[in-house]
Amino acid sequence: MTFGADIIAGFPTETEAICKSSLALVTECNLTWLHVFPYSLRNGTPAARMPQVNGRDIKSRAARLRAAGEEQVALHLRAQIGKNHNVLMERPNMGRTQQFAEVLFTEPQPEGKIIATKITSASATQLRGRAM
Repeated sequence: MTFGADIIAGFPTETEAICKSSLALVTECNLTWLHVFPYSLRNGTPAARMPQVNGRDIKSRAARLRAAGEEQVALHLRAQIGKNHNVLMERPNMGRTQQFAEVLFTEPQPEGKIIATKITSASATQLRGRAM
């Protein structure tokens, strides 16, 4: 089982300490799939009336959170090498595990089918597999 999260970087009143807590949460909770969004002002919302975070800080915090997320994905993918997964084929040479990891195949597989797969290698963003 894997977990993901949507995280807003630089929400009004966010401090560097709060950002560091969010970064720690990513690793402590073993979050694998992150969607990181930099906060953007929306006039007329309650957040628009709150003290705003500097734009450079928002970009920096979002980049740090994205980097943490990328590392978590890479760790998860490396841990899958040698394991067996059922992969739902989205295209002839690409499918996804039940944990949403993308798996590439050298031999085309039937789209829409679930293929028993042995994971043979991993990059930082994808797995490679062989149908069993």
